[in-house]
Amino acid sequence: MPDGIDRWEGTSQITQSGPVDDPDTRYLYSYSPDGRVHKLEDATGREVRSEGWPAIVTEDAGHEKSAPPLNLAHGLVLLATGGYLGDAPPYQGHVVAIDKESGEIVNVFNTLCSDREGVIDPSSCDESGSAIWGRGGVVVEPESGNLLVSTGNGDWNGSSNWGDSMLELSPDAGQLLKSYTPENEQELDAGDTDLSSASPAFVPPHFVVQGGKDGLLRVLDLTTLEVGQKGGEASIASAPGDTGVFTAPAVWESPGERWVFVANSAGTAGYVFQNAKLERHWENESSGTSPVLAGGLLYVYDPDGEGLNVYEPESGNRVAACPRAAATGRAQSLSTGGSPYRRAALTITGRRESSTSTACPEADGMG
Repeated sequence: MPDGIDRWEGTSQITQSGPVDDPDTRYLYSYSPDGRVHKLEDATGREVRSEGWPAIVTEDAGHEKSAPPLNLAHGLVLLATGGYLGDAPPYQGHVVAIDKESGEIVNVFNTLCSDREGVIDPSSCDESGSAIWGRGGVVVEPESGNLLVSTGNGDWNGSSNWGDSMLELSPDAGQLLKSYTPENEQELDAGDTDLSSASPAFVPPHFVVQGGKDGLLRVLDLTTLEVGQKGGEASIASAPGDTGVFTAPAVWESPGERWVFVANSAGTAGYVFQNAKLERHWENESSGTSPVLAGGLLYVYDPDGEGLNVYEPESGNRVAACPRAAATGRAQSLSTGGSPYRRAALTITGRRESSTSTACPEADGMG
């Protein structure tokens, strides 16, 4: 339990961030609403308090918070920040890279006042906003290790302020490599139509699918993007129901094809990705949270329906519907990187059966 929890417990100073476990060590990392990242022993929960731990990632935890889950790559704990409900200033979205051993902050990329280094006092920057709050958080490209984030409403000037943009950073978050900003960035900002309601989805070998509140799915080619320019999409498709995307798309490479699955409040859809375009192959009206692929099946939790829907990815045929009580545990298990996820994957690997006992087991402790 973090020190000083009595100061914010029961208040609006919260976090939706999730911890990240290091599979190569006996530690996990977690963010707390006081603006600190903690290093904890897996087995005991005991906190490491040495060198730079816990790491301080904001100078104003009352206005800035981390909402997305933490990530871990190349020895760095990766975190992104935004504001609280209501967007009360001052805050800035920033990416923090922390050495997983020492707790030292290696780099900070501030999406507003990006000409300044380190964790800054939010009130010292002339602009507020540009939150990084999509569910995917800091996305890591598999081969290059470069980082992808998208930002919300805020000023954009193409040099030091990067509101409503998709950014590619170096693996240590020390350098801005590429940027994408829609032509109608000012309209998005004025209408509270954040680009960052969805995190970037990386599609090999060098593409990104970027959703947003405007219900568009923008396909970006990282090899053609530059820094500080507007526009330049490879193509644009519509999200299910032409409705805003607040979830993380799932990318799947099947033999000979790449697929992107998107769910929102209007429905769930499967797109074939070909020639830098998204071609919708199937769609239904079952709303959903972030899709998850495991064992050759597509899992989408429907908060407005009966529970967890299980689909054949290529056809969109529903093969099972887990009851709400069992689905809650299964959806949580599939969203984690720990042993429950591995157990679920092993349960259904290589099978696409319509049996609910296969897709929705209740005897493994997750029902």
